[in-house]
Amino acid sequence: MKIIDAHTHLWKKQNGYNQNGAVTALTNGRSNFGGEVRQMMPPYMLNGENTAEMLLSNMDYACVSGAVVTQEVMDGNQDGYLLSVKERYPERFRICSLYDEGVPFNVEGFDGIKLCACKLKEQDLTKHFEVFKTAFENGKFISIDLADGDTQTASLREIIQQLPDLRIAIGHFGMVTRENWLEQIKLAKNENVFIESGGITWLFNSEFYPYPSAIKAIREAADICGFNKLMWGSDYPRTMVEITYKMSFDFILKSNEINDAEKEKLLSTNAIGFYGFDKVEEIKPVPHML
Repeated sequence: MKIIDAHTHLWKKQNGYNQNGAVTALTNGRSNFGGEVRQMMPPYMLNGENTAEMLLSNMDYACVSGAVVTQEVMDGNQDGYLLSVKERYPERFRICSLYDEGVPFNVEGFDGIKLCACKLKEQDLTKHFEVFKTAFENGKFISIDLADGDTQTASLREIIQQLPDLRIAIGHFGMVTRENWLEQIKLAKNENVFIESGGITWLFNSEFYPYPSAIKAIREAADICGFNKLMWGSDYPRTMVEITYKMSFDFILKSNEINDAEKEKLLSTNAIGFYGFDKVEEIKPVPHML
């Protein structure tokens, strides 16, 4: 199987913000998170850099063929670094530029545009129509993390009606542990709207591996929009503070509640089609010491 990760993050230098102030990398995987020290990355990321080479090493070990690099305002704009990553590893990565409210955004050289919609000051997405229109006119996809529940579903539905051919990937599995999360899943009934699971292990972290409630939620979502509309994402590297990269999808592979055909759609073919990973190769496992 050619496994595709639909939700990762990379940065050469973390330099973003949250509601409390600046977010900057420290050492040993830690960051200054608006005045509070947080374990933002695995402790082996010693110098604060979260590089493509580190992710590729994890991908090769876990036999993941390709990855989509989204962005987050807490990490700061990584457009320049991601363009260099795409230039060096064009078949392994699809990259998103960052839409930050009130700041010019880029499309040239990028495959998509990321909106941290939940963090926008203006929560009505129709007021940000220009970014959606620009993505469509330039053949880009939209990667979007919505506010909890149905806060923004009505405004996104209006955009979908105006731009029905725009490819949209809704992240964090619709904020699955929050009230009214299925309203986000229902948007994937539209032909070009998909759901990706980046962050699902974060949202079910209190339950931990093998995340039986996450498996139940995947089945519940599939009952609404079908397995043809679901894609796996790891939310690397933040989720790797608790689990290994392989564990972020291994719980799906080992589940008896999802059949082999459904697993292939969720982990592989849906994302290959949506993101255009038509030239990736299957990664073969290397025997390890255990």
